[in-house]
Amino acid sequence: MANKEKVKKNKKETKHSSLIIKWVSIVSLTITVSFIIFSVIIYSTVSQQTLIQQEQTSNRVVQTLQTQLQSISEELQISNVVPALSPSTRRILNGGPNISGSADSRESNNAFNDALVSSISNPDISVGVYNLHREVVFANGSTTPKLESFSGDIKYKKVNTKGNGSSLITYSRIRSTKNNKLIGYVVVANKMTNYNRLMHNLLRWMLLISVFSILLFTLISYFVVKDVVNPIKNISAVAKKVNEDPNSNVRIENLNRDDELQELSTSLNLMLDRMQRYIDQQKEFVSDVSHELRTPVAVIEGHLGMLKRWGKDDPEILDESIDASLQEADRMKHLIQEMLDLTRAEQIDVQYPNAVTNVNEVLRRVAGDMAMVHNDFNIQLDMDDLPADTKIQMYSSHLEQVLIILIDNGIKYSTDLKQINISAGVSEQIVSIMVQDFGEGISEEDKTKIFNRFYRVDKARTREKGGNGLGLSIAQKLVSSYHGEISVDSVQGQGSQFKISFPVLSKAKAEELEKLDNERKKKDLPSGILS
Repeated sequence: MANKEKVKKNKKETKHSSLIIKWVSIVSLTITVSFIIFSVIIYSTVSQQTLIQQEQTSNRVVQTLQTQLQSISEELQISNVVPALSPSTRRILNGGPNISGSADSRESNNAFNDALVSSISNPDISVGVYNLHREVVFANGSTTPKLESFSGDIKYKKVNTKGNGSSLITYSRIRSTKNNKLIGYVVVANKMTNYNRLMHNLLRWMLLISVFSILLFTLISYFVVKDVVNPIKNISAVAKKVNEDPNSNVRIENLNRDDELQELSTSLNLMLDRMQRYIDQQKEFVSDVSHELRTPVAVIEGHLGMLKRWGKDDPEILDESIDASLQEADRMKHLIQEMLDLTRAEQIDVQYPNAVTNVNEVLRRVAGDMAMVHNDFNIQLDMDDLPADTKIQMYSSHLEQVLIILIDNGIKYSTDLKQINISAGVSEQIVSIMVQDFGEGISEEDKTKIFNRFYRVDKARTREKGGNGLGLSIAQKLVSSYHGEISVDSVQGQGSQFKISFPVLSKAKAEELEKLDNERKKKDLPSGILS
């Protein structure tokens, strides 16, 4: 049953639509709609402008005919219409050439006659002149446009003929200029061959260009979207692997791109590295605790077992066992606290991102406190090269903790000369603090290991002095967490000098960080846990 549920769950998780299909579909739809709207606008604009030109052509023919026929005072008839037309027009109607061979004839034609000849000789133009009884009295071709009822003096009508495209019919009333009476009608049919050819070609080319452009841009969008989605798929695959195995070291490969996806992958890798460090810290903590607590627990268990068997009746053994158990319990308490400090020291950037400390003030306070606690030691403080306003980005209690660890370490390993020298100075925007003792010193071999967890130069003597081998590890973690450096210079039999250094904050940067820290405190955000 469990396997079936797992299979169903996996199938459910894999049922999802592709992001590439979604994005490409949206882009294609957007491009298609845009091209359709653009094409409709262009087609309508060209059609409207060209149609206006055709209306003007038809209107010129109508006006020319009206000009020729308006001089007639009676109803239009064949007998009075034909004489009113020019000789050239009659010649065309009779099948003759457009231009007569006689120079005198050409000179006798006026401007109206020339315009009429030009108009009715257009193969697209069909003219019909009707009398008041709707009888044809003049036509310029085999097909005469029909007269329909219309209102007003002139009317334009666009007719769509299947297979032949569109044509324009113009209806106009003719009134005599002599008595202003209605004497007939003129109907002009314009086949608009050029218009139909232009619109047909325009529609065809727009369709071809639109289809080609849509396919081209869809293809381009596919590769663009794929280029964006593939890194997301890689990121998702890495996230799944890490989710399945939190201890996995798999990381997102370098995307080799300078954009938000590269920034995202880098941030996720940093986040995974931090998570891995936390997991490793937890493992180390559990391992260290189980290892280091084994001895004190065994000692306490041994003393309790001895007391249970026969020691409770012997006051001397009873006191000795109780003292030993209390000593081991106290060592366990300090050990656990130090291990917690060590683990938390690796999370400084979360707990104290904006902390600012005045180095001068902390040094004076720590030196004074340590001199009071260890009054048998001569603790000297030299800050001649340290400006009073020197500030670093560090929580003050953590700087105190580092100094106390180094001073306490020097006191533990001091021999005959009970003296600790503390000095500080600033050089090239770096503040350096030195803690020097005159004790046993550290060998070259041990200098590379003293910052390791639980490492003791002399395990027997350190155990006697109550050390667990974690102090210098805590100091090193704290210093490195605040982007500082710690080092040691030592000669066996002459003593050791520990040096810590941090970048000095400018006045403007210090004020900015202090402002952010104050705002954080006002919001009651979690403060440090190492103080």
